[in-house]
Amino acid sequence: MKRIALFPGTFDPITIGHVNIIERALPLFDEIVVGIGNNSSKSTLFSIEQRQQWIYDIFKNEPSVKAMSYEGLTVTFCEKINAQYILRGIRTMADFDYEKNIAQMNKIIHPQTETVFLMCDPAYTPISSSVVRDLIRNNGDTSQFLPKEITW
Repeated sequence: MKRIALFPGTFDPITIGHVNIIERALPLFDEIVVGIGNNSSKSTLFSIEQRQQWIYDIFKNEPSVKAMSYEGLTVTFCEKINAQYILRGIRTMADFDYEKNIAQMNKIIHPQTETVFLMCDPAYTPISSSVVRDLIRNNGDTSQFLPKEITW
């Protein structure tokens, strides 16, 4: 059976921290689906199509990485794409506490799906999409936080 992992998030925009998690997870799974969640309660800066294109551009030489958008429960999307794993990156203990609760709820709702946590490399701990969006909105320099493929 193919080992498929869903890496869910808004990726608005995808950062070098996200890329680091995906690259480190590549040897663990046969396929990684970067799931761009369409969350109506979040205000995004970039369109889903733009975020998806960036992911394809960044991983153009890695056929096991795909980008798809979805709405609704993450575990429902896992069922749809036959993903047995949810991949989550952890930067801080606060991230872990938050993600642990979601993982436990997901396990109750959909016992077949395992959540796999990867700690981010220490250099990426302060990087978050929300901080990068704030820099973008205020014309700050984001070059050290974003993959080179991201332009607007």
